[in-house]
Amino acid sequence: MSVLKDLSDAMAQAVETVSDSLVQVNARRRLPASGVVWSADGVIVTAHHIVESDENITVTLNDGSTHDATLIGRDPQNDLAVLKVDAELTPANWGEDDALKVGNLILALGRPGDQVQATLGVVSALLSGHGHHGNRHKHKRGRFSEGGRFSESKRFRKRGGRRIWKVLLDGYIQTDVVMYPGFSGGPLVAGDGVVHGINTSGFGRGVSVTVPVTTIRNTVNTLREHGKMKQGYLGVGVQPARLPDNIAEELEQETGLLVVSVESDSPAAKSGVFVGDILVSLDEESVEQLDELLSLLTGSRVGSDVPVQIVRGGALQDITVTIGERS
Repeated sequence: MSVLKDLSDAMAQAVETVSDSLVQVNARRRLPASGVVWSADGVIVTAHHIVESDENITVTLNDGSTHDATLIGRDPQNDLAVLKVDAELTPANWGEDDALKVGNLILALGRPGDQVQATLGVVSALLSGHGHHGNRHKHKRGRFSEGGRFSESKRFRKRGGRRIWKVLLDGYIQTDVVMYPGFSGGPLVAGDGVVHGINTSGFGRGVSVTVPVTTIRNTVNTLREHGKMKQGYLGVGVQPARLPDNIAEELEQETGLLVVSVESDSPAAKSGVFVGDILVSLDEESVEQLDELLSLLTGSRVGSDVPVQIVRGGALQDITVTIGERS
């Protein structure tokens, strides 16, 4: 029994340790959400999908004081937003991505109300986004613009949280914790009080996902320096389309992205992409759905010459595209 008591006391102590760094974020009309202090100069990390407006954002600290917050920027790809308050804060003790193991006990914390709330679970999986091809899921065919005509969070919810590995390119932590209302933007905490990421329910109902520290650090640094995340750009409108049987067998891929429009003077137009072409891969990564193409158009690829494979006239062709930057 002493082992259980010691464990229980350690978990309670972990919650107390993180409490000063856990804030309430008021940035939407309904229930407030949570955020975590990144640095002592007032930088706070939260979930992008809970910040419904760029203005009139307030943050409530552990001592009950409320401060106006400025939005530094957003990273919809990883469902992160970075805020700044004019106050000296207590930063969390941020951990390393390789410190957790599958089976570790963890806590998800939130501050949707006046007090800290917690839920206990285990690490279910540690997944890497790069080169990890999970089971493909067929979606109803529809027409989409590569530029994205609806918000990132809505698109992810429409996907039901599937293929998160394609979205969170630096990987993610999967847990079995219950994400209570208002917990998005809160921390995933180990038994020693170390924070290992930001929890979010923005990738689908019933999906418990944590954005790891490496991703958070990259986002914070980029947004503080540039105010935005770079996004690659091709300049095409596409829709999923079945591939000819011989091509599908050769590629072991049932569908590609049929080009239905090409913007003038765009990277795609300059490289010779035409309406009627079917995109099947970009930079040697297969693309069957719009979100797969978007996930490959990362800021790191902007300005790079990448190989693109297309089907034209029933045959495979290879072209090179210089990825542009979406303004």
